[in-house]
Amino acid sequence: MTLREQKKAERREQLLAAAASMFADRGFTSVRLEDLGAAVGVSGPAVYRHFPNKEAVLVELLVDISAFLLAGGRRVVDDEGEGGQTLRDLIEFHLDFAVGSPALIRIQDRDLQNLPESARRKVRRMQREYVELWVSTLCSVDSSLSESDARTQAHALFGLINSTPYSAGRSPSRGARSVLRGMAFGALGIEEQCGDVRSVNG
Repeated sequence: MTLREQKKAERREQLLAAAASMFADRGFTSVRLEDLGAAVGVSGPAVYRHFPNKEAVLVELLVDISAFLLAGGRRVVDDEGEGGQTLRDLIEFHLDFAVGSPALIRIQDRDLQNLPESARRKVRRMQREYVELWVSTLCSVDSSLSESDARTQAHALFGLINSTPYSAGRSPSRGARSVLRGMAFGALGIEEQCGDVRSVNG
């Protein structure tokens, strides 16, 4: 990658980070491309070198985070560990996401409907696939659990963990993560076994 290409990539990442913060705070419809440019010190027209319109920014944010969750969930499940440990690792992985990306959770909650239809379908498909990773893992831990009930459990758990933008603020503390972890394990009726739990991010 040339220096010019590197700088362009860095500027694009700066714009995406600014968009995540501003969309979360003000809502997608209240932010202009010019606002994003001003946030990173470039003119409005310069933003168009990176994104054709504001919808393209929203698409990249929500499609990318959905793809990240699905890929990460697959890596955890593909480790082929004991079912209980896989479930613990999935919880740790989702906690990494929720604690690290509260702005994206808020945007997902409020602005998914502002995606173009094709992108919205893509996000929904990846979300369903991610849920099914949890369903299969929950059923492997409790053979008496039906897929329907496991799906209900998974969605309820996401609601609990994804509360970070509202329960823990912009920068969730390590204490908040610990509280959410304990609540997640408690909700599923499994022990944390702190010595065995590991973060998938190392």
